[in-house]
Amino acid sequence: MTKSPGIKTKEKIREEAIKQFNEFGIQNITSRHIALGIGISYGNLNYHYKTKEELILAIYQEMRSEMNSSYVENTSGDSSLEHYHRLLIFLEEFQYRFKFISLDILEISRCYPSVNENIQSTLEDRKKTSLAILSKLIEEGFLNPMDMEDLARVEHAIRMIVSFWLSQREVLTTYNYRNKGDMIKSIYTILKPMMTTAGKEELARVIALHPYQES
Repeated sequence: MTKSPGIKTKEKIREEAIKQFNEFGIQNITSRHIALGIGISYGNLNYHYKTKEELILAIYQEMRSEMNSSYVENTSGDSSLEHYHRLLIFLEEFQYRFKFISLDILEISRCYPSVNENIQSTLEDRKKTSLAILSKLIEEGFLNPMDMEDLARVEHAIRMIVSFWLSQREVLTTYNYRNKGDMIKSIYTILKPMMTTAGKEELARVIALHPYQES
């Protein structure tokens, strides 16, 4: 099925916006910059996305839809730890593809209410799913049992690492944790002391099967 010209143009606008936001930061890019980047008039871009907020919201919703597929229930027969490891690899790569969201999250949240509403809704959904995954790790004998309050704090610590990993790379410049793979290693630094012997053995197997995407 051939895409209509309107849909094709909207996709080009989103792709160019992501490219420029990633490279220069969301605060430094206007709709005119994006229009110039793909060789259309500002009026044409404005026809498709009337405001910068509308464009950012469309990008975020596209991201959320793609990310949702990675959080689906484990139906592959893999262990919960292998499922979790593959999810972390996906999340790290995803951050680099849409790095402006992580780097400019505070400004986006403050300046674009509709986007912030979507972000908050997404984070709440992710919290529930992440807690369920951690509970499954306990159920399958990979993590030692803990009460719900402790489990929630572990989830929160991991969420902070995921949410602000790229930002810390920009600020904590004297630290060496700047490569792909380092985010996942930092998460396992939190989890390893809580792992059972079976969990540590399974983690070694899973990492050998699905190596860190280092660069």
